[in-house]
Amino acid sequence: QVRLVESGGGLVQAGGSLRLSCAASGGTPGNYAMGWFREAPGKGREFVVGITWRGFSTARADSVKGRFTISRDNAKSTVYLQMNSLKPEDTAVYYCAARLWVASRQRDDYDYWGQGTQVTVSS
Repeated sequence: QVRLVESGGGLVQAGGSLRLSCAASGGTPGNYAMGWFREAPGKGREFVVGITWRGFSTARADSVKGRFTISRDNAKSTVYLQMNSLKPEDTAVYYCAARLWVASRQRDDYDYWGQGTQVTVSS
């Protein structure tokens, strides 16, 4: 069983930056591919970006290209989401998720989820 805990969310002005963290415990976190998803009010949970167990990033959602970057530190069992040039439309609850080995853009492919962290971007 893998447990995921997100942190780093908060309130930021448009154009600002935040770095989210997702700390994993249990299992062998280094064997897991990780994904970041987000869910805005009234919308479904959408894929943002993923990273393989070896540290290779997947394609980003078009809405975050050039602004968001994913990375991982397997020694710390932590995955990060660096978010720059934030926009009000980035406001959402951000979730990290884990599945063995291969990252996926599909939420149903992930086995473990964190509780989410709120990101609010003011205009």
